[in-house]
Parts: sequence; C-alpha cells; structure tokens
Amino acid sequence: MFEKILIANRGEIALRVIRAAREMGIKTVAVHSTADADAMHVRMADESVCIGPPPSSESYLSIPSIIAACEVTGAQAIHPGYGFLSENASFVQIVEDHDLTFIGPSAEHIRIMGDKITAKDTMKALGVPCVPGSEGGVANLKEAQALCADIGFPVIVKATAGGGGRGMKVAQSAAELEKAFMTARSEAKAAFGNDEVYIEKYLTTPRHIEIQVFGDGKGSAVHLGERDCSLQRRHQKVLEEAPGPCITTEERDRIGKICADAVARIKYRGAGTIEFLYEKGEFFFIEMNTRLQVEHPVTEAIFGVDLVQEQIRVAEGLPMSFTQEDLVINGHAIEVRINAEKLPDFAPRPGKITQFHAPGGLGVRMDSALYDGYKIPPYYDSLIAKLIVHGKDRQSALTRLGRALGELIVDGVDTTVPLFHALLQEEDIQSGDYNIHWLEHWLETNLRD
Repeated sequence: MFEKILIANRGEIALRVIRAAREMGIKTVAVHSTADADAMHVRMADESVCIGPPPSSESYLSIPSIIAACEVTGAQAIHPGYGFLSENASFVQIVEDHDLTFIGPSAEHIRIMGDKITAKDTMKALGVPCVPGSEGGVANLKEAQALCADIGFPVIVKATAGGGGRGMKVAQSAAELEKAFMTARSEAKAAFGNDEVYIEKYLTTPRHIEIQVFGDGKGSAVHLGERDCSLQRRHQKVLEEAPGPCITTEERDRIGKICADAVARIKYRGAGTIEFLYEKGEFFFIEMNTRLQVEHPVTEAIFGVDLVQEQIRVAEGLPMSFTQEDLVINGHAIEVRINAEKLPDFAPRPGKITQFHAPGGLGVRMDSALYDGYKIPPYYDSLIAKLIVHGKDRQSALTRLGRALGELIVDGVDTTVPLFHALLQEEDIQSGDYNIHWLEHWLETNLRD
C-alpha cells in the first residue's frame, strides 16, 4: 500500500483525491503555485510544496518541479487529476523513470489515445463503431474534396491533436469546405503546434454519450454504464447525467460490453472514458479520455463506487474491488458545472468570495474548493464547483437539483448558477429531449446581450 501520494493538480479535483486517499489511510502532498498558497487543497493535504509562480506553465505543468516535490517529501506515487499533465505521455514516462508510480494508464495508452487518428484506428481494430471519415490525416484540400464527395455533406474537419473544441470546423456543403479546412488547420497550428486534420461525417442531431470503463492493467475490465453529456456550449460540457435518458438497457449492455472488451484486450489500466456521438440507435466513436472525467461523480452516485480509490488500488497492482456483475444501476444522477463567469457572454470573473454556502441534504454532493474569503485567481480554469444530485429516478433528481440550487450561495463573483435555474424551467430539459446543438440554440434565443 502506498504510504504517501502527491496530487499534481489544484482545486476541487485535488480535494477529491485527498479525501479518497485519507479514507485509505494514505498521506497526501499538495503542490501549488504562489497564487494558490491559500487554496483549500493546500490546507487539507498532509504536506504542501510550492512549485512555482502563478502561470501554469511555470508551476502545475512544470515536470521537474513536480518530480522534485516527490523527492523532497518521499511521495511514492502521483495522481494527476484531470487537465494539466493527466494525459501527457512524456510525463508518465518521466514519473516511471524516477521509480515513482503514475496513478493512471500507461504512457503507451495515453500516447495512442492522445492522437485522434491513431485512437480511431485502434478502436476500429478493436471492434468499436466509428464515424465514417478519413483513414488518417488529410494532406490537402484536393484530398479533402474527394473524401467528402464519397461520404457526403455535412462534414466536420478536426485537428488530430485537438481538444476542447479548438481546431474543429463544420462544412455544410462543398462550397464551405475550403474555408473550414483552412481555418481548422490554422487553429490547430496555433493551439497545438500541429496543423494535421482529419475529416468525419457530421451528424446533424446527435447526443454525446460516453462510456465509463475501468481496467486492472492485466487484461480484465468493466464498464460502468454511460453518461449523457449533450448539453454543451462551444463543445464544452455544461450538465451531465447518468444514466442517459435516451439509452435503453439493451443498448447500454451492448455498447458497454464492446468498450469493456476493447480496453481489456489492450490491458488498459485505471479509469477511462470512451466518447461517442449517438444518433438513431447507433454509436460512433469520437475519442477516448485516458483519465478521470470532471463528471465522474454521477457514475459514482448511481453505482455506489469510489473511482479515485479504485484508481489507487489498481496502480498498486491490486485487483479491482468489483466485477461487472456487481455493477447495478441505482437511480439517476445529474451534475452541473458552476463557473465563475458572467452571463450572457460567459466571460471569466475571478474575484473574492464574500459568502459561500454549500447545499446539503439527502442525495446532494458539492465538489468545490471554495470558502468564505477565498480569492479565485485569474490564471486557471473558471470551474469553481460541481453540484451533483442523486435521486430514485430522473424526475426526483431534477427536483432535487432545483432545491439544491436554491440553497447554494456564492456571493462576490458572477457565476453560471442562473443558467441552471433557467434550464430547469425548459420542457426539453425536463423530458430529456435534447442533443448537442440544443443549448447553443437556446442561448441564442434566451441569453442575448
């Protein structure tokens, strides 16, 4: 058993890992920038180490500083959380080269899934259904035009090294292809230093469905159902729920088994999420995230498991604490991401929290690093809290979410809480009848300047 682990992250996810480790009797080390000296994760960890100035490139992304923090504190393993270095294959290799344990997948699996073309080819070979499109990168406009004539419009041009909605452009017709192709390449070059793009058929009214998988790294794996993450703004998730309101038991069992079998065959270790577009009963693979997801709490809620503790267990070489037969869905869970942003333009609004009160009661969980007087720094992501509710069914979860939002107090900064109050009044949200374009259309009508 690890005696001490270092958390290479900040905010609510660092707290999440600290709590899981503490229940296992494992001591924790928090790392922080000078801007986070008074952060809650620093206060709650057993030890803390300052690793640099505010910019993440000089602190949370500084691999030498993180390795040095392990050496001076005697930490034996590193949990990366999500974001920052969580999907950096080079970091994983360096961790292992220093005789430390990375709590997550192997460098090889991160590398494979980090390149979207390689990931798609790998998944296709493993029997996972994929969106029709190019077999690899598309070198030039002429090649793009020939491909699109074959698969038909609309299409989406994507950066192979992309993420977060950057380097993605839709072409509804042949006339729009050139602009979409050149713009996507330009954005990809600026954002990722790599202008390679690929092209896929663009589904018009899909939902975003992701399957949570977990492997022991030795050839055994399970799936923990699906999450529906279709409420998105600019390809960024806003609300997630599990199970998906449109997915049948038969569909869940079928795609879940395909995903679990796929990661078992490659001996995947730890938590992973296989993301799909879902339309008219069909699933189409888009990417795999080789880390813990922001929305993992809704899966934990309906299955009664602790995914972070499970990550730590398998990183130590222990078997998973559950089998596929043990995983039975109980009720419904919903998570909303609360950001320090001002509506309607969603501009980040860092500042001082003058009053904070977290909602409570049966079936309510608040993952946040806020406290009265805390100063939200301007250097990092604007996510400040995740409100998760669990009920016996979807309607009870929605009712509980409305009640919890009514109890929540975050004064001193603007937040996206009013958005969720408004969404809960919408019939489509109440019925679960929405797709990945729904929120963008709703915002155009309801949150204009």
